[in-house]
Amino acid sequence: MAILLSVCLGLGLSAACGFRIFIPFLVMSVASRAGHLDLSSRFDWIASDAALITFGVAAAVEIAAYYVPWVDNVLDTASTPVAVIAGIIATAATVQDMSPLMTWTLAVIGGGGVAGVIQTGTALLRGASSVMTAGFGNPILSTAEAGGAVGLASLAVVLPVLAVLVVLTLILKMALRTGSRLTPEKVNA
Repeated sequence: MAILLSVCLGLGLSAACGFRIFIPFLVMSVASRAGHLDLSSRFDWIASDAALITFGVAAAVEIAAYYVPWVDNVLDTASTPVAVIAGIIATAATVQDMSPLMTWTLAVIGGGGVAGVIQTGTALLRGASSVMTAGFGNPILSTAEAGGAVGLASLAVVLPVLAVLVVLTLILKMALRTGSRLTPEKVNA
């Protein structure tokens, strides 16, 4: 049961990295320092004073940058591969009682994959918003994404299984919306 919870925790935090890269690490640092999160021994540095300060400053800068018109679109392009790496690290930092091979395989495929899917979905949504609203709707998306990162990361720490269910629901909704746009009638038109 402990392995399942740590996997759910890692995947929930990785998905939050798809919304914002540094907020989940800030939540991890605070939760670990408060005794609510056990990190893998190789990742104890996440709870250090230096990491806490760095994650706090980086999260504030990241949130602020997403409110600057058109910079948010550039950030989406640059942050997609970084979100995948962050998702890998978040999962590897929290999965315990597994062999290193299993941990890193799960981290790369599960953590990196979930972060990449969420980040890609938000980037596509922001691109559509930029076109439809000339960028004026993007601050609303930025607020929702930052809230999603805080909420999902916090939920993952408190109720990891529920966090994974939320992530699966988000991915399913994205898949269904994307799939409905690619119906044979529309593709052949």
